[in-house]
Amino acid sequence: MSSGTGAASDTGTGAASGTGSDAASGRGGGSRERILARIRAAVADAPDAPEAARDYLDTHTPDERVIDLLAENLADYRALVHRTDSEELPALIARLLAERGARTVLVPPLLPALWLSALSSVGTDLVRIEDDPTSTAQELDVVDSVITGCALAIAETGTLVLDAAPDQGRRRITLVPDHHICVVRTADQVVGSVPQAMPRLDPTRPLTWISGPSATSDIELDRVEGVHGPRTLEVILLSE
Repeated sequence: MSSGTGAASDTGTGAASGTGSDAASGRGGGSRERILARIRAAVADAPDAPEAARDYLDTHTPDERVIDLLAENLADYRALVHRTDSEELPALIARLLAERGARTVLVPPLLPALWLSALSSVGTDLVRIEDDPTSTAQELDVVDSVITGCALAIAETGTLVLDAAPDQGRRRITLVPDHHICVVRTADQVVGSVPQAMPRLDPTRPLTWISGPSATSDIELDRVEGVHGPRTLEVILLSE
C-alpha cells in the first residue's frame, strides 16, 4: 500500500513539473509561443506603418467666437461669468467681494496692484491676506475669498488652467477657500481648444485645470458642490 501510494505521488509530481517547465520555457508548443508565431507570420510581409497625419484641425471654433464660447461653457459649468475692462475691473472685484460678504481675501504675491485698488470701498473690516507658503489647510479654510489670474482659458471645454505663476499663487490657495475669483485676460489668454493650449503650457509646472466650481455626485446623482475645491467660482473676462 505504501509503495503504491509513493509511486502514484512520484509519477503525478513528475508529470506536473515537466508540464510547467515546458509551458514556462515555450517548449512543446506553448500557447504564448503559438500566438506570437501567428502574429509574426501575419505581419511578415506588411508594409511599414505610414507617418501619422498631422493636418487635422486643432480647433473647431473661429477666432471671433472663442470669447463668447468660453463664457457660454463656463456658465454651463455653473461658474459666474462677468465681463469688464481694465478701468472697471477694480470696482467689479470690490463689488463681488462685498456681495459675497467677504471679510478676508487672499491674494498671490504678484497679483496686479491695480486690480485691488478699490478694495477699500468694500469696508474697513476687509482683511487682505498675503499668500504664505507656511499656511496650513486649516488656516486657508477660514479665508472667505481668493483672487487670482490664470495661465490660459480654453473655450471649447470651458476650462481655466492655472500654473502657480506669481499672479496665481500655490495650487492650495485655489482649492481650499470657498470663493474663487479668477481674472482672464481675453486678449492673450484665451484659446479655442486643448490642442492649442498644450504647446503654450509648461509641463514641468503644477498645472491645475478648472472647469466650473468643485462638484461631485453620489450613486443617486445628488450633486454636491464645494467638496474638492471652491463652492463658488467667479470668472472675470477682462478686455483691454
